[in-house]
Amino acid sequence: MPKPPRSPLRANPAIDGPLNQAAAALRAGRAEEAERLSMSVLKANRGHAGAALVLAQALGALNRLAEAVPVLQRIARASGDPKFETLLASALAADGRTDDALAQLRQTIARRPPFPPAFAEYASLLAKSGDTARAIAVLEDALTLAPGEIPLMLQLASLHQGVHARDKARALLLQAFNAAPGRPDLAAALARALLRDGDYAAATDLLRRALGLQPADAMTRTDLAVGLFEMGDREAGEAALRRALQDQPALLGRVTHVLAGTPHGRFFLRPSAAAAFFKRSS
Repeated sequence: MPKPPRSPLRANPAIDGPLNQAAAALRAGRAEEAERLSMSVLKANRGHAGAALVLAQALGALNRLAEAVPVLQRIARASGDPKFETLLASALAADGRTDDALAQLRQTIARRPPFPPAFAEYASLLAKSGDTARAIAVLEDALTLAPGEIPLMLQLASLHQGVHARDKARALLLQAFNAAPGRPDLAAALARALLRDGDYAAATDLLRRALGLQPADAMTRTDLAVGLFEMGDREAGEAALRRALQDQPALLGRVTHVLAGTPHGRFFLRPSAAAAFFKRSS
């Protein structure tokens, strides 16, 4: 005889109200408020997974993720949810307990269906520990289980670039871009690989495409300037740097470095001189 359907969970204003407020505060960047409200929910219900998630995200935003270890241990053990196990591993690593974090992640990546963020976190910790070869192997295994998982492909491409396996990195980035050509971050990532390989014309085409989708991306605009300078179009390159600086003044150091490091570029002894040059040129 089939089991009757479960009754829907009843609303609990004493919990739902503060939790909704906590989530809203987190989205608005008010991490301390989100921490306080989610803690109030957990005091009323120690096993509330939603509140634990908001608390962990708030503490992460405050660079205090290690403080979430006890709550995440409780929720992860009770739920067996790979999302909370992965968060727990991140918190353990933030607490300096890297071996415990890796042990937790080994358990989580053995689960099926696979949970890609767990593989990403495991590879990241391995790479930070200096075991890049093993990190690469973990991501390659993950992509056999979850083909086309773009965050894993980007992470693997970055590791390949770090060990100078540029052909592998470029192939992965091209595969990711072809799978999601409407994403400006993928166009920009592939373009940066092309810049490193000296394929400036193709890189600038992709960077213009990325900026068409996301015009305010000042860092991508500085990459466009690099390609333009390398192709000899100094006027367009300087114009791209001026626009980047207008959109994000904090990029003055990056903009100055690009201009000084390009063929027939300009060199400034003081940041103020660079700022004055771009102000005169605007």
